[in-house]
Amino acid sequence: MRNLKLTLAYDGADFHGWQVQPGRATIQGALAEALEHVTGATGLPQGAGRTDAGVHALGQVAAWSTAAPIPARNLAAALNDALPPSIRVLAVEEVAPGFHPRGTARAKTYRYRIFRASVCPPFIARYVWHHPYALDEAAMMAAAPLVEGRHDFTSFAAVDAERSERLAHEEASNVRTIFSSRWARQEDELIYTVRGDGFLHHMVRNLVGAFLLVGRGTLQPQALCQILAARSRSKNPAATAPAAGLCLMEVEY
Repeated sequence: MRNLKLTLAYDGADFHGWQVQPGRATIQGALAEALEHVTGATGLPQGAGRTDAGVHALGQVAAWSTAAPIPARNLAAALNDALPPSIRVLAVEEVAPGFHPRGTARAKTYRYRIFRASVCPPFIARYVWHHPYALDEAAMMAAAPLVEGRHDFTSFAAVDAERSERLAHEEASNVRTIFSSRWARQEDELIYTVRGDGFLHHMVRNLVGAFLLVGRGTLQPQALCQILAARSRSKNPAATAPAAGLCLMEVEY
């Protein structure tokens, strides 16, 4: 058996997330169908992260084992012929049998885009959160590093904690390490980039929601530390930011 690492990009707007669900279009389901069509073999590819419905990726990673002899480069081309245009296989490579896209990942980077101008161009509307209202962007930028470090992020996780990503070397916990957390302005977009060793269900979108309250003046930056320490989603007044603005950029090994 060959263990294959697939690097993927996808527009998640028309899918119900990564994880296969009966009767619903998912990234994992579409990829499994394409793999079976090309190789004749069944089995679900395992992903580095279970992106939610409407969330995008430019650097998702999946692993799949097969006895099919198709060369990796040819397999990538054949899969792209079989997949819908909204999912592309960027690369296929053979990896060691012990490689697991989630369990062996060292870091993941997510990006969240907020479009700030009054009119959002239709060609990017699927990939941003259009929020043209007043925000103290400097306060948001100053607050972003406050969540860096190793913390229990229960206050920023979805209530259905069983869907949280689990690192293979950890017990089931909501402790994660954030290596960097930054907001930056790029023309009409306010962009949040966060890199960490793992992320809980809705964690990035809940962080964005909290930073937005800082930008509105509803929360003082130091309140983020108090919310973290509370370790309870009910102590976090922020709404979950819309899925459209979120993209999985890179998984590092």
